[in-house]
Amino acid sequence: MPFDAKAFLRTLTEEPGVYRMIGAGEVVLYVGKAKNLKRRVSSYFQRTQLSPRIAIMVGQVERVDTTATRSEAEALILENNLIKSLGPKYNILFRDDKSYPYIALSGGDFPQIYYHRGGFRKGVRYFGPFPNGWAVRETLHLMQKIFRLRTCEDTTFANRSRPCLLNQIGRCTAPCVGLIDREAYAADVKLASLFLHGRHGDVVDDLSRRMQEASDALAFEKAAVYRDQIRNLQAVLHKQFVESARDEDVDVIAAVERGGVVCVNLAMIRGGRHLGDRPLFPSNAQGCGPLDALVAFVEQHYLDQSPPGKVLVNLDPGAVREALEEVIEGKAMVLAPRFEAERAWMGMAENNAGLALLAREQASTRGELRLEALRDALGLDDIPGRIECFDISHTMGESTVASCVVWDGKAMKHSEYRRYNISGITPGDDYAAMRQALTRRYEKVASGEGVRPDVILIDGGKGQMGVAREVLAELGLESITMFGVAKGESRKPGLEELVFPDGRDPVHMRPDAPALHLIQEIRDEAHRFAITGHRARRAKTRNTSRLEDIAGVGPTRRKRLLAAFGGMDGVRTATVEDLCRVEGINRLLAEQIYNALR
Repeated sequence: MPFDAKAFLRTLTEEPGVYRMIGAGEVVLYVGKAKNLKRRVSSYFQRTQLSPRIAIMVGQVERVDTTATRSEAEALILENNLIKSLGPKYNILFRDDKSYPYIALSGGDFPQIYYHRGGFRKGVRYFGPFPNGWAVRETLHLMQKIFRLRTCEDTTFANRSRPCLLNQIGRCTAPCVGLIDREAYAADVKLASLFLHGRHGDVVDDLSRRMQEASDALAFEKAAVYRDQIRNLQAVLHKQFVESARDEDVDVIAAVERGGVVCVNLAMIRGGRHLGDRPLFPSNAQGCGPLDALVAFVEQHYLDQSPPGKVLVNLDPGAVREALEEVIEGKAMVLAPRFEAERAWMGMAENNAGLALLAREQASTRGELRLEALRDALGLDDIPGRIECFDISHTMGESTVASCVVWDGKAMKHSEYRRYNISGITPGDDYAAMRQALTRRYEKVASGEGVRPDVILIDGGKGQMGVAREVLAELGLESITMFGVAKGESRKPGLEELVFPDGRDPVHMRPDAPALHLIQEIRDEAHRFAITGHRARRAKTRNTSRLEDIAGVGPTRRKRLLAAFGGMDGVRTATVEDLCRVEGINRLLAEQIYNALR
């Protein structure tokens, strides 16, 4: 029965709320918010000039569900939650695997400055966000050169008995051993805060005043330190490619379309400094224009991030301003670039968006060519969409770990990687380890729970392939295409051979073959993931066993020691006096620990 829009619209309220467009099979097509539900939903069915994308969606609607809320703010939050949970087909979504990074300053008498990503904690000051981790690390490096704040963890800071290397190279004032008092350190923290807030002029003025006071007091070495700090700061501020004459905070957002694909590029200006940018590609954006993507980005990005004093956009500032003011429930300054510096920032943002689109297009073409080549090399009917690769890592049979990495047809899918800690086998038996890993992975597929791959790649030769063939046959999955990649006689990249479970002759591919490059990329990632897991497991086993062998050090004391010194390396380098400060460790036991770890 077709949807009766007129009858439905007569029942709608004029309160704010959220609406859900429902299609065939109860599929949610679109989720939207409205100041006035009746007016907003009516616009879909009464307007004649709908965009092609929206017109197609409206033609699929079989029902519209609505939820009235007490305010527009509640509608905005509900809309965001529903979009994240339902993933509607026609909502333009900007999803990023990682949150934006910040610089954090902890509390206490001697605050630590450090890189932070994730939730906020009470008592810690956060500065940002930054567009990427590189911008944070560059800024932290600069902060160490100029303000020399500590970056070590609290456990390390509390247990140091002598200055670390950072103090020796002039990157830390060593508050851990009392080389700077609380008041002087607090003054450095204040300057660092001013710098991170973009008040660079105030920082230079304060350092200049300190340098002059030290010079007047004939403390020339101290004055030279302030002089070097000023020079380091000025050098960084002057090397900016384009810089504002004012210490202002600006977000520059450019939406660019190329070949039907839209990229939204966010550049961040903080204190007049260009901190870099971040290109983002929306999903569910087929048929949407750059302005639609730009508005969708602003609505989603500033729901979690506070906007700066000014936002520059390259398309329709009025529409973007209206969307942003709905999100923040207040006035927002959204403008097109007007001045020379603003136009330069926008030009850089648009250019970087275009470069990101070009790189994505080239990567997509390259990936398609490699998959087609792999299809031909393996004699498959279709291009494989999901490839899973397994590798085994151990040291003389110790701490064996198996890895499974996933290629989803376009790139490595990190969220679906898996590691398997292998146990209950003869140490060094790679065949048994491979059998255990494959059984644990594919018994779920056989029971209908896991995702079935198109191709299974084994890092190994005929022996591993024989084991893999047996496992899949036992599970009833022998129809899955499978092959192994064995290193050549000299074990050099490019000389690998492909080994097949059906006994056919191994295949040697040209070193420049696109299919071989794809196989090498996936195989190397499986190896990296396996060896990383193995090393972590081996280190944990060895570190724990060293303390377990000491009489009188049980689980509780072992946990306290590792927590107090930040891990086994800290315990190993601690003095007897350091060990005595840990709760539950007397001098006799401290001496036993000290002697056992030498």
